[in-house]
Order: sequence, then structure tokens, then C-alpha cells
Amino acid sequence: MRNPYSEIFKAPGARAFSAAGFIARVPLSMVTLGIVTMLSETYGEYWLAGAVAATFAFANAVVSPQVSRLVDRHGQRRVLIPATAITVAALATLMLLTHFKAPYWTLFAAAIAAGTMPSIGAMVRARWSNIYGGNPRLHTAFAFESVVDETIFMIGPVLAIGLSVTVFPQAGPLVATLFLAFGTVIFTMQTATEPPIHTREKQRGRSIVRFGFMQILILTLLAMGAIFGTSEVTAVAFAEMQGNKAAASLALSSYAAGSLVAGLAFGALKLKLPLGRQLLIAIVLAALTTLPLLIVGNITALAVVFFVAGVAVSPTIIISMALVEKLAPSSQLTEGMTWAITGINIGMAVGSSASGWTIDAFGAANGFWVSIVAGLLALVVALAGQRILRVPAPSSAVAATA
Repeated sequence: MRNPYSEIFKAPGARAFSAAGFIARVPLSMVTLGIVTMLSETYGEYWLAGAVAATFAFANAVVSPQVSRLVDRHGQRRVLIPATAITVAALATLMLLTHFKAPYWTLFAAAIAAGTMPSIGAMVRARWSNIYGGNPRLHTAFAFESVVDETIFMIGPVLAIGLSVTVFPQAGPLVATLFLAFGTVIFTMQTATEPPIHTREKQRGRSIVRFGFMQILILTLLAMGAIFGTSEVTAVAFAEMQGNKAAASLALSSYAAGSLVAGLAFGALKLKLPLGRQLLIAIVLAALTTLPLLIVGNITALAVVFFVAGVAVSPTIIISMALVEKLAPSSQLTEGMTWAITGINIGMAVGSSASGWTIDAFGAANGFWVSIVAGLLALVVALAGQRILRVPAPSSAVAATA
């Protein structure tokens, strides 16, 4: 029996850009959590840690789609290098400011500047779409990238929290910054697989974010992101309450592990349900799995609940990317995928900030109430958007997108 995942790497250059993209994406799971750990270790205030991390995420949510829009017009290499250089400089500044315990406002300013960090995940998926657009292997490629994301979220929390807690507070963000710089340079060197540049004429018209399907996806993923953001901040605070702050990385890694297993299994399926209905089922599962968070009593129980909750993550992202690939104009594909990821990032910012305030006011365990509310909101939006997302799935396209 053929391994569908090995088949996608038969395309020339696929291994090289995917491997480089992996390195450049590791910071995705490290920067916000690294900021939270670094600032909580240095300043001792979770509201500040959560707020600065949220500021970075909000800034990135605003800027990264514009970076991707420029990528569609001018190409990945010409845009990613300067955008990454700005991010690296800003993160280095944030680490120095933290070391010297600079005034709060300077931390927020550096976090805003770091928001230029490009969406490498969207860049990688755009390359797969350029290679396998309209081919059943594209679904497998998207599933593989979701598994890569979850692998990153298994590695990242351990590195970010472990380094900042056991070495020095800035260690986590420092390693993330180095990964970003090195990975992006290697990724942009893979010019043979870079998607074509779209002319300005093709880019005229309304932004892709104004399309109804994009709005539904962004809002749904925003609520999902809030669950993730809440989990990060609350897990750290909960582990500290249990007397083992570093153990939070293990709980968060189990979240990613559940998603990884689900992603591998989902990538091998060829479902006949419409994509909109698949998305709704995934959201229902995500909402239900937030409920046990209210009764966890220790880190082990939290890890188990996180693993189960993670089962809904990969399918949600895979389905969302399939919807973007199916509905977005080819000249705005990178921008559309970035907006989908941006929805998650905005939600993580909201979740981080809201849970930080909730923890300071009511205690660590109560931070999970933010996840409950976010799960319900995701369900409401997914239900309301079923008509807009009801896309016919011809037999020739089911395998490619379902």
C-alpha cells in the first residue's frame, strides 16, 4: 500500500522548502509563549505578560496579511527577507528591554514592531498549492503541513518555557528569533518552487477579507484561537500553582500531540461530506472538549484533557485551508491563507489577554472559562455560516479538498 505522505515529496524541491519552512515556523509556537514566560519571570505580573504577548499577536494579525499581499505581488524572496529582518531586530530589542526592566510602554512598542513576522505556514502551503493545485495530493500536503504545525507546537512550548525558566528569562525568545532568521533565509533560497508573481492589475479590487466565506472562516478561527491562547497562559499559571511551572510545556505538548494524531488520520480520509459540514463537526468537537477543563485538578489530568481537545485542531485547520484554496482567487491565495491563520492569531491574542486578566483576578483555574466561552462562539459562527460555506464538492475534487 502506497504511503500518501511519501507521494507528495516526489515533486522536485518539495523536501527542501518543506524542511526550511519547518525551521522558520518553529517560532510560531515559541514567541507568544516565550514572551509570557520571559515577562512573568522578570516582572512577576501575568496581566503584563499576557497583554504584551497579545499586543504582538494583534500587530502580527494586522501586518502579516499585508506582508502576504505584497508576496503575491512581488514574490516570497523579495518580501520575506526585509520583513523577517524587522522582526528579528524588534524581538532583540524586546529581550534587551526586559533584561533592563524598562518601562512597560517600551515593551508594547517593541512587541508592535515584531508584528512584521511573516506567515511562513501560508508561504509553505502556497507552494504546495502551486505544485498540486487541482490534484488529490494537495489534501495530503495540507494534512502533512497541519501535522508539521502540531509537531512544532509539541517542540515549541518545551523549548520556550524550559529555556526561559531553567536558563535565563530571555532564552526562549532568543532561540525562537534564531530559528526565524535562519529558517527564513534557507526557505527563500528555494527559488525553484516559489509561486509565480501576480501583477498589480490582477490584484485590483476588494481585499479577500471582504468575501463572506473569508469572514466566516476568520471569525470561526478567531474563536478557536482564543481557546489556544487561553490554554497557553492558563497552563503556565496552573502549573505554577501546582508548584512546577516548567510542567506546563508538557501539558501544552500533549495538546499538540492530540492534534498531530488527528491530522495524520484525517489526511488519509476521503470524506464525502461538504467542507462546510465537516468544519461544523470539527467545531462541535472543539466546543465539547473545553468543558472538562473546569474540573482538572493536576497537571496530569490537564495533559489528558488537552490531548483529547487537540483532536479537533488539525481537522479544523485542514478543512479551513481547503475552503480557502477552493474559494479564493489564485492571485490572492497567499493572502487568503494568511488571513485564515491571522484569525487564529487574533483569537490567541484575545485569549491570552482575557485569561491573563481572569487569572490575576480570580485564580489560575478560572482562566479556562475563557476557553468555554470561545468554544461556544466558534459553534455559533460555524452554524450561522453553513449556507455561505455550502460549497458543492464534485467527485473529482472531494479527494483534493475533503
